[in-house]
Amino acid sequence: MKIAGRETGQYCVVLKKENDAFVLVTGPKILTGVKKRRCNVEHLEALPHILEINENSSDEEIISAYQKAGLITKLELKLPSAAEVKGEKAKPEKVKEGKPKKEEKKEEKPKRKIKFKIGGGKEKEEKEEKK
Repeated sequence: MKIAGRETGQYCVVLKKENDAFVLVTGPKILTGVKKRRCNVEHLEALPHILEINENSSDEEIISAYQKAGLITKLELKLPSAAEVKGEKAKPEKVKEGKPKKEEKKEEKPKRKIKFKIGGGKEKEEKEEKK
């Protein structure tokens, strides 16, 4: 169970040990809300349950391991439908848009006139660029 960070109180599975301070964990996200990521071991609390999985197990294999161990009912988790699992798998990755190239020119904004009074009522006009 995660005891610190944005996923506090969520259940996760340790996939492998990276070094003395960090491990690789996953929920999977569709089942428990924990993404596959590195986690500090001090942010985890060990539970007495053990799942038989490999380091490279897919989310579907991990969900079936939860079912075999009977943890979905014990931990009161909501089992996702098969369509949700397939939908999660089929999501395309986001494409990052970079900064516009220097060659591209921004549209020039029109200048606007500002009228204001100075002293005894004379009006003065100045051109100012809109930023």
